[in-house]
Amino acid sequence: MKNAKSFTLGIQHLLAMYAGAILVPIIIGGSLGFNSEQMTYLVAIDILMCGIATLLQVMRGKIFGIGLPVVLGCTFTAVSPIIAIGTDKGVGAVYGAIIASGLIVVLISGFFGKLVKFFPPIVTGSVVTIIGISLIPVAINNMGGGQGAADFGSALNITLALLTLVFILIVYRFTTGFVRSISILLGLVFGTVIAAFLGKVDFTPVEEASLLHMVQPFYFGTPTFDISAIITMTLVAMVSLVESSGVYFALSDITKTPVESKDLSRGYRSEGLASIIGGIFNAFPYTTFSQNVGLIKMTGVKERKVIFITGIMLVALGFLPKVAALTTIIPTAVLGGAMLAMFGMVVTQGITMLAPEIMRSPENAMIAAIAVGLGGGVVMVPNIFEVLPASLSVLTSNGIVCGSLTAILLNIVFNMIGPKKEDPMHTQTIQAE
Repeated sequence: MKNAKSFTLGIQHLLAMYAGAILVPIIIGGSLGFNSEQMTYLVAIDILMCGIATLLQVMRGKIFGIGLPVVLGCTFTAVSPIIAIGTDKGVGAVYGAIIASGLIVVLISGFFGKLVKFFPPIVTGSVVTIIGISLIPVAINNMGGGQGAADFGSALNITLALLTLVFILIVYRFTTGFVRSISILLGLVFGTVIAAFLGKVDFTPVEEASLLHMVQPFYFGTPTFDISAIITMTLVAMVSLVESSGVYFALSDITKTPVESKDLSRGYRSEGLASIIGGIFNAFPYTTFSQNVGLIKMTGVKERKVIFITGIMLVALGFLPKVAALTTIIPTAVLGGAMLAMFGMVVTQGITMLAPEIMRSPENAMIAAIAVGLGGGVVMVPNIFEVLPASLSVLTSNGIVCGSLTAILLNIVFNMIGPKKEDPMHTQTIQAE
């Protein structure tokens, strides 16, 4: 009976993270022009790697594993950079950058705590906001049916997208707990069913997919190592580590398990190792999924055994191409409706991180203003700095890199060098009180 309960709770955790897990490969594969067979493999290997990454963290060894009930998946902060790298430099550069950034994380895991001071909330909030802004056009294009589609912007596509979005909002508004946590997944199912009745779903990929398959390294080709791509993915990894730290401490509090620096190092090292393995098998970098933390808090079940079961189930699903193929038949417009909700939440997550920091000082407000403005601007107008020397293109051609480095440098200038200037308005307010 106890095992049956653990299995049921494991399924709950799988469903809570499943929409996020499958959307990442679907978005990236679609943006890079993968065919249905490649898309099926990409989804399958991502699901499998989510399981491996989760198992690496749930265990507690001498070198790897933080030993907390944490579920891992590909972070949405990696989506836009991967698409940009893949479009400009090819798929090989994507996986070379993922492998290299994972190796860098493993190497710095022991002293990353000392680097965290360069990534306070004003920096990470700016980066997450920029990434969210860069993802919104992807959602809007997909709502229309996908950029370049013959029926782009058709009434049917827009209707499907809006019906999916409205359904997600209704579920989110009128449910609580676990059902609310899977509102995106339910919206995708609802939109696909409606689209099937309207003849917009092609089941061919499911019919053609095999029942079982074996994963293989470098499925999409040999990795190449481009310095700008590696810098981009390393910055994404740094932001992910900061976010993961918050999840580790949250789980530490929930489970009453003390977390020391050596525990954090093992956690960071596991994320780096997961990224290296992900790059080799053509998956993605992996980080903690905060929605599963909410599920642990809601159910009150804190045993690592439950998350271990979730990890095993994810690995098993990774060897079942037909299950992966089912996710690839979701119409683009339906995906667009769900993406708008998810990517909008990325933006609001960044804003939530920034809000208290902006209120704390006008310097922080200026840091966020310039970093988000410059980073978002380069995302929208990527050729703005073409006149600069080619040696600087590493820093200026990618909005996320440009905005991230701007936030880091401005934070050093305003908050870390020399005495801090006291805001006269803030002083007057305190005196008045």
